[in-house]
Amino acid sequence: MKITFQLSKIMIMVFASVLFLNCNSGPKSSEQDEAKENLEVKSVEKEADFKISLAQWSLHKTYFGGPITDWGGFARMVKESPDSILKGDANPMDFPVLAAGYGIYSIELVNTFYFTKVDDMAYWTAFKEQCDKSGVSVGLIMCDLVGNLADADANVRLKAVEDHYKWVDIASFLGARSIRVNAGGQGTAEEVATNAVDGLSKLGAYGASKGVNIIVENHGGYSSDGSWLSGVMKEVGMENVGTLPDFGNFCMQSGPEGCEKEYDKYKGIAELMPYAKGVSAKSNKFDENGNETKSDYLRIMKIVKESGFKGYVGIEYEGTELSEDDGIKATKALLEKVFAEL
Repeated sequence: MKITFQLSKIMIMVFASVLFLNCNSGPKSSEQDEAKENLEVKSVEKEADFKISLAQWSLHKTYFGGPITDWGGFARMVKESPDSILKGDANPMDFPVLAAGYGIYSIELVNTFYFTKVDDMAYWTAFKEQCDKSGVSVGLIMCDLVGNLADADANVRLKAVEDHYKWVDIASFLGARSIRVNAGGQGTAEEVATNAVDGLSKLGAYGASKGVNIIVENHGGYSSDGSWLSGVMKEVGMENVGTLPDFGNFCMQSGPEGCEKEYDKYKGIAELMPYAKGVSAKSNKFDENGNETKSDYLRIMKIVKESGFKGYVGIEYEGTELSEDDGIKATKALLEKVFAEL
């Protein structure tokens, strides 16, 4: 009787275990599948030297309802009637959801999409909730049309510094590591460099108080000269003031036919990488093998790796032959291929 009872007890336990496994091995909801996939992607990314982020500018035509043909008019519209530029179907509030749809979980915001929201903390609270819901983090905010930090007029320069404070505050609230700024100004290379050191140092001090980096992209003019910008960084000498090397922005002088004077991008990236807080993978056109035709991604990423940099490489698609959707996917596929080759 005792043996029979023990066997029966064991059979009941086995049956219960099988029943439990069967109940939990059925089809999962799409939300559960998506959550599991997100966790798996993030787990792999956590161990990787390089991770992919998505610059919001990659979707600017989607937000604006088409390409920008008049940059001067665009700048005026942003300042006079910011929301009037948003003629597309997409809502900037939904950018975290769009990014997650590509399997990308770090985003780079562009402030021109949010000019009227700079003082609206209710909006940013909702945006942060959208990020949390999508499993997406904000890596940086690209700031344009807030003033030149190397302006020749000391008062104008100081105002530009102070006008960036709100974007530093928003970056801090969202948990972003950096804001990207412009170090443009008037004068000789030496004069603009001196003013840039002053403006960046002042803004850098405020950024440090909020735990936010102040980074400068090679973005036209003197900043597209790698030796000039790296020299400015050396003079500033602050841990939280650095660069955002971009694969494609090394045109120092434009003309009717396009770029008339271009800095060697590979030399420039090598010069900027010691100060890099992020990397921007500019893309425009791809060949039949999926390689970017204007930039040798593998050569660039070898420079990035040799610098000791580890972190996010942001997709910034600006091409016209592919749709923004396909361009983002093509850039992501190319980066993943290059990362694997490294």
